[in-house]
Amino acid sequence: MEEKKEIDIIRRVLEGERDSYALLVDTYKAPIFNLAYRMTGSGEDASDLAQETFVKAFENLGRFDQKKKFFTWLYTIGLNLVRNHLKKRKKISLRDFAEDTDLSSRDNSSNPEHSLIREQRIRHLNICLHRLSDNLKEAVVLRFYQELSFEEIAGISGLSMSAAKMRAYRGLEKLRELMEEQSGEPDRML
Repeated sequence: MEEKKEIDIIRRVLEGERDSYALLVDTYKAPIFNLAYRMTGSGEDASDLAQETFVKAFENLGRFDQKKKFFTWLYTIGLNLVRNHLKKRKKISLRDFAEDTDLSSRDNSSNPEHSLIREQRIRHLNICLHRLSDNLKEAVVLRFYQELSFEEIAGISGLSMSAAKMRAYRGLEKLRELMEEQSGEPDRML
């Protein structure tokens, strides 16, 4: 959604047209859910965190600086909620996470063997992703799953652009190491 349209929607919401907020929710619900899912490994937690993100953003919409991007502001709220959730929550069971495969990653090819191999690789990648420290996992998720620019990552995480780049690439390298360590061979997916 273009920024001008977002600002118009925000202005209308602040003037009392609360139903207009649904347009922002519809635009960003999938990216916010995906962020929370990749960080927590739980569809249920991701759904709760996404909802909490939009509620908190709505409650604080009057504080939003309209000179900045709404997307960055919303992601910052979502990421902070995820961080707090991860601090409170005990370490997730990697076994449970491995069984919770993202439906969008399923291979619908006609070759069942290829589909099974792909799903196993995705599970392996997800397990290794959740073995990363929270700050490295966050950087990898934002850059490579959410496909955000380094400028957006820096704005969301409060890092300099060079620090955001370094953290994303360190996370990717650590993820590669974990995958090789567990499989005993370099993984061609990374």
